Amino acid sequence: MLVHHVTPDVTVLNDCLPVPGLGFLPVNAFVLHAAEPVVVDTGVGLPGRGFLDALATAVAPEDVRWIWLTHPDRDHTGAPHDLLEAAPRALVVTTFLGMGIMSTERPLPPDRVRIVNPGERLDVGDRTLAAFRPPLFDNPATVGFLDTGSGACFSSDCCGAPLPAVEDASVPEIGDSSVRDAQLLWAAVDSPWVHLVNQDAYLATIRPLRDADPPLILSSHLPPARDRSRDFFDTLALAPMAPAFTGPDQEALTTLLKSFEPAAP
Repeated sequence: MLVHHVTPDVTVLNDCLPVPGLGFLPVNAFVLHAAEPVVVDTGVGLPGRGFLDALATAVAPEDVRWIWLTHPDRDHTGAPHDLLEAAPRALVVTTFLGMGIMSTERPLPPDRVRIVNPGERLDVGDRTLAAFRPPLFDNPATVGFLDTGSGACFSSDCCGAPLPAVEDASVPEIGDSSVRDAQLLWAAVDSPWVHLVNQDAYLATIRPLRDADPPLILSSHLPPARDRSRDFFDTLALAPMAPAFTGPDQEALTTLLKSFEPAAP
């Protein structure tokens, strides 16, 4: 994992997953250096990713007070139990549904959970975190938040995009049209329901974020983006009209598997 100190308030713990045919998908967790430190998501659920080692370079695990799971997908929940063990005062922030989904694999200890629903706020000592449901999401338990201290928007999967094969990309180094097209592709892949919605109702979910105009957008699946909120929210507004995504079929998978076979002697 790569560790990036974006602002004095925020550290990014960056991983990356290859997506055949699409490029590479950033997978970010974050540390919010509040008076009561907050870890946002806990990495990919694959062995050997080194999440706790990376985390320890940003904050002492025993000092962590909150573990905000934006939603219980396996690219966000790699190490919550390990972190709970390393951080004896920490509570996991999720919803009742998120807690239930987690229980299908390994239940969270109920006395270590704080339920925060969209529209509610969490006090973390020197600031509050205003919870919201992002306009786009792939899991019904998704909850992002606006940090009233730094103004940063933690958007979970929303605003994400597959990128070229780059390890340490920043959004300004990628052409605007390339980012927009990749974000619209990701919207179709990750939130296919967006093509079926009432557009006025959908646009109403973007409006509060547009009004907040956060100076920093921290998506789980895009490098940190400064001063791009208006561009990103304009792109989100286009998602219902963007082309739908159809994944590779069995023939394509068979062709891919054949490419892995060793050449005949």
